[in-house]
Amino acid sequence: MHIAFFTNTYHPFVSGVVRSIGSFRKTLSDSGHNVFIFAQHVDDYVDKEPFIFRYPSFNISWPTDFHAVIPISSFVDNLIPSLKLDVIHAHHPVVLGKTAASKAAELKIPLVFTFHSQYTEYTHYLPLNQETIQDFIKDLIDTRLVEFMEKCHHIVVPSASMLKLLEEVFGLKDRVSVVPTGIDLKRFENADGGNVRKRLGWENDIVLISIGRLGPEKNWKTLLDACAPVIRAYPKFRVAIIGDGLDREKLIKYTKKQGTAGRVDFLGTIPYDQIPEYLKAADIFGFASVAETQGLVTMEAVAAGLPVVAVDAVGTRDNVEQNAQGLLTPNDSNDLSQAIQRLVDDSTLRNQFSASAKSRAREFDMTVQADKLITVYEQAINDQQHGRTVRLTRARKLASLSDYIKLLTLQFE
Repeated sequence: MHIAFFTNTYHPFVSGVVRSIGSFRKTLSDSGHNVFIFAQHVDDYVDKEPFIFRYPSFNISWPTDFHAVIPISSFVDNLIPSLKLDVIHAHHPVVLGKTAASKAAELKIPLVFTFHSQYTEYTHYLPLNQETIQDFIKDLIDTRLVEFMEKCHHIVVPSASMLKLLEEVFGLKDRVSVVPTGIDLKRFENADGGNVRKRLGWENDIVLISIGRLGPEKNWKTLLDACAPVIRAYPKFRVAIIGDGLDREKLIKYTKKQGTAGRVDFLGTIPYDQIPEYLKAADIFGFASVAETQGLVTMEAVAAGLPVVAVDAVGTRDNVEQNAQGLLTPNDSNDLSQAIQRLVDDSTLRNQFSASAKSRAREFDMTVQADKLITVYEQAINDQQHGRTVRLTRARKLASLSDYIKLLTLQFE
């Protein structure tokens, strides 16, 4: 097959979406398919992969540093017809997502969309904090998602929990498939964390590690609050956080206020090819995010054989079975803290969860998930040929653009 991925963000930026796109692209290519990626231009970055085509972009430093795509390129417009595409796969519903939809319509080929994010969980980044406006913006996002999804021939969701959520919110039942991002299991099975433990001085510590963007949607304060009493009770307990983001300095100050700063390591962004070594260097994986669609980092922790302690939320619960690979708790720092203490106290339980995690990880194999994606494409091709698209039922009135403009007018009067 000839497949086009349209994404607003790709290498050199690091995120779960980028990892998902890169993993599927590599596995599909290894299976003989041609995958072309259309993404944002980044100054001074040279692509290491073939068939990456870049749209112009401009840098935005708020709320975090990234390149916003300008979806205009005569080069791409002239190139795409020559690629003889079988399917276009959008990884965002806006900007290049809209471009993907228009290209699919022009070429009369199917459009597939992966619902990577709980988009309404990110409205706090907008400088409009009043509750009424926030609710309205969430409705506006839902409206735009409905309009986009009904142009698609198939929707991909990365977890069964996310499918249930979309059924409840949008009435999405047909032409939708659960296809998690797969894991290259050998990279995690064969990784050795010994050098990392030695270099970072962790040899005698029990280390809880976590990974994610340092933003409020990842619920870091709940995790830090849960770890604080464990740090005070166990001098050999340490927390390591991989990732960067808008809240980095706030979280560092928060640990100083807690009196835990000396036992919490903010490691920053780590190259993805080194992540398995860092996971193997730790003893427990901790996670408090409630904004996941899949919980890819939790899957990677399971693949590394780490016992997990986490908030019971969408995505996470799809990867971790309660009392099998770890412990899931309500979104409460006290409950989470008790679960962490239980694992710190009980090495036998940690070993049991670790063995179960290694067994569970076999379900995450990348090749298996890539085969599922090809099946999705085949179904989408058939539906496009017969004029069938995604249909949604909505129980509540969604926001219109004119309503949004009126609200903004009132806001600034």
